[in-house]
Amino acid sequence: MGRDIMNISLTSLVVDAADIETESSFWHLVLGGSVTKTATHHFLQVDGFPVIVIQHAAEHVPPQWPDGGSQQMHVDLSTDDVATGETRVIAAGGRRLRPTADVAASTWEGARVYASPAGHPFCLRPA
Repeated sequence: MGRDIMNISLTSLVVDAADIETESSFWHLVLGGSVTKTATHHFLQVDGFPVIVIQHAAEHVPPQWPDGGSQQMHVDLSTDDVATGETRVIAAGGRRLRPTADVAASTWEGARVYASPAGHPFCLRPA
């Protein structure tokens, strides 16, 4: 059975938030880059990433994961220094969703799981 070959690229990741200023500030502090703002969308551009679009969603309800339903979606970030990455995430307004022993420093396995200010889960993994 033949298949047509077609290229698909990830150009942006859209994140809903009731408070787009707080959410875009969080991702900007964690990832760097530059932010372009409109009344309803903030566009975070970081080298090596698709554009991260923080979209105003007045009725946004944060995922209740891990204590409730699904995560809806999450991203994995990697770093060569998980402890320093965690410090940056917490200082920017993120919160831990899992205990700190998730990452085994000796084997570089596992992940630390956090939530952004709008409640979106994401993982910080060793590079």
